[in-house]
Amino acid sequence: MLKTDSVYFFDSAEFEEIIHYYLDLGKNSLAKKAIKLGLAQHPKSVLLKLLWAEILIFDGEIDKATVLLKELQAIEPTNEEIYVQQANICSKRNDHNGAINLLKIALAYTDDEADILSMIGMEYLFLDNFDNARLNFAKCLEVDFEDYSSLYNVIYCFDMENKHTEAIEYLNNYINKDPYSEVAWHQLGRQYFIIENFKEALKAFDYAVLIDEYFVGGYLEKAKTLEQLNNYKAAIENYKITLELDDATSFVFLRIGECYEKLDKTTLAIQYFKKAVHEDPLLDKGWIAITKLYLKEKKYRKALFYINKALEIDEQNSIYWRKYAEINLNLDFFEEAVHAFQQCILLQDFDITIWLGLCDTLCFIGEYEDALSNLLKAKAYFKDFAEIEYRLSGLCFKFKNLKKGTVHLKAALKIDFEYQYTLKELFPDVYKMQEVKDIITNFKKTS
Repeated sequence: MLKTDSVYFFDSAEFEEIIHYYLDLGKNSLAKKAIKLGLAQHPKSVLLKLLWAEILIFDGEIDKATVLLKELQAIEPTNEEIYVQQANICSKRNDHNGAINLLKIALAYTDDEADILSMIGMEYLFLDNFDNARLNFAKCLEVDFEDYSSLYNVIYCFDMENKHTEAIEYLNNYINKDPYSEVAWHQLGRQYFIIENFKEALKAFDYAVLIDEYFVGGYLEKAKTLEQLNNYKAAIENYKITLELDDATSFVFLRIGECYEKLDKTTLAIQYFKKAVHEDPLLDKGWIAITKLYLKEKKYRKALFYINKALEIDEQNSIYWRKYAEINLNLDFFEEAVHAFQQCILLQDFDITIWLGLCDTLCFIGEYEDALSNLLKAKAYFKDFAEIEYRLSGLCFKFKNLKKGTVHLKAALKIDFEYQYTLKELFPDVYKMQEVKDIITNFKKTS
């Protein structure tokens, strides 16, 4: 009809099917045309007008939809779909209590109670009213015991309120009615895992994969639980099962690598870490894992190679720059280390270890003015820190500014007297100065 401008007659139910077909394909413009053709042939069809209201709501034409729905409500006051669409409008306007009231009216007229109860549950979730949300999702399960979407939502509500013991009790009751539900066993295992009862969690996941030997989620959770029980070999076996059942993921490769690392099988660990970053080049945990292993083995050149690869992919990652600084310090590449610390600060990584690392490296290469400048910036973020005050004291004495050096040294001694060894290590010449010795001795006497 659309292509030829011919006119054929369809009944309203056929038009409804055609409209739903276009909506399911996401072809809203064709759905609109079908509605207009349908209403031209069936101008009094409530079903077609309801679909038109749904499209108006989707397009943001709320006022038009509201007027249309009021007209339909006057014609068919017992049509639950009218109240559902009105509730949809309320929800879009953040009037979730209004939406709930309308859905309760729809509930009185519907043959599909589970669907409406689920909508009510979702509206309560928007209000963070987890108790009422859970009760409605639980009612869905009374209507349809195998409504796993509602089961997940019930457990989600328990999770949000940290009611893990209650969740376990609920799931055990559910399993008593349906002992062959792999979903329920899986959820039960998750709850035991959260409360760190790993032995019971493992039992639950065992049942889940016995019921469904292709249950990837069950094997993943079982593997994670075995890790917690320090059974890394069995964990690796279960992670590898997921690779056989489903597409490979960087997460699984990373976990296998970490298990091999715990077993001191460095070669295999690195092999799987490399697979992880091959699968997901943006996986910072993978690049860091490879780098850390090479650092641990003091293979600094290899560590530098991989951290450089990581930085090529994401130079906005301060974790990479931290490792880059650490590696370059081990290789005595001090200027590169300084650059790395500066990049961390540019990326808003203001951890005190960054400032101290930058200061100490600058001091080591004789850039004392830059070291002092950066320490003063650090002091703006970290007030009353002995680590900063001792260094400021050492630099001030080095620049012959005895007055400021004395102020910072006394402040440092007051914060942490024992930490003075920092001054001795970083500024041995300053530590030997008679003025400095006198300040330390007098402070000890008077404190």
